[in-house]
Amino acid sequence: MAKDKLFLDTDVVLDHLADRQPFAEHAHRLLALAELGQVEACASALTFSHLHYLLRKGRTQMETRELLAKLKRLVKIVAVAEAGIQCALDSDFADFEDAIQHFSAVSAGGVAAIITRNGADYAASQLPVLSPDEYLSSRPAE
Repeated sequence: MAKDKLFLDTDVVLDHLADRQPFAEHAHRLLALAELGQVEACASALTFSHLHYLLRKGRTQMETRELLAKLKRLVKIVAVAEAGIQCALDSDFADFEDAIQHFSAVSAGGVAAIITRNGADYAASQLPVLSPDEYLSSRPAE
């Protein structure tokens, strides 16, 4: 069975790294699937920048970078390319950052779904958009 390639939005990764309740459980399960090699998780380079900014509050520089280094081992980093920025500028997305994330996911190729808790922000998506719990519920029982 081919493993799903999932593009993780920043909110889902932040739920995992910051253990944000009540959302962390589903995020932890998604990243555990990536660690076990059952899914291919990817995130944009933009996500790493946002995460560094958000996670550094209340942590040392070393702690923040260690968290991001652990994440880097679990996910494939997708570049934010010039073409993606242009597509985002030309898009119907209400939120520019979400448009950049979307077009980064498209450029990654083969993405089965964008995983986010903010599905409404991806109404203009060319890709399926699922919440973490929707994705986890859709997986066959093992």
